[in-house]
Amino acid sequence: MLTNKQAISKLQRFYHGERFHGNRTLMISIIQRVTTARVTVNNQEIGKIDAGIMALVAVEKEDTRKDAERLLERILNYRVFADDNDRMNLSLRDINGGLLLVPQFTLAADTRKGNRPSFISAAPPEKGLQLFGYLQDFAIATYANVQFGLFGADMRVSLINNGPVTFILRTPGRDG
Repeated sequence: MLTNKQAISKLQRFYHGERFHGNRTLMISIIQRVTTARVTVNNQEIGKIDAGIMALVAVEKEDTRKDAERLLERILNYRVFADDNDRMNLSLRDINGGLLLVPQFTLAADTRKGNRPSFISAAPPEKGLQLFGYLQDFAIATYANVQFGLFGADMRVSLINNGPVTFILRTPGRDG
């Protein structure tokens, strides 16, 4: 397993230290309704859930602890599970499902132009590690059935997407 220092060093190779310009960016997550999901590092399983949500999470430069708290609340309360009428009216909390939170630096990429992603809005590795760590602590304090990927590690994530059902969640920005 990587130490925090090794993880930060590895991510710094991708981070260009560019200054952020423009409107406030928002904390982002891609959530997938799954029947099962697991994450391994060095062929060792570090997190596994049964029915629930697997969430890839990116930390951007302007993200705060409040953004992390709001994102987790949205994930836990987002209604993506079927009720008795087969309508998506139930949340993860309603079904007491599993939650697998996986840090995913590349979600912060700007892919609007060119053939190479720009990581201008991504948080520096140190901030990403700190804020994902806070999200982990907040998740443990808030929800019992939660597992995690490892920040900065070369992970193998496998899942069975139920539906498929996949959504992009962003926290509300301060500007709007």
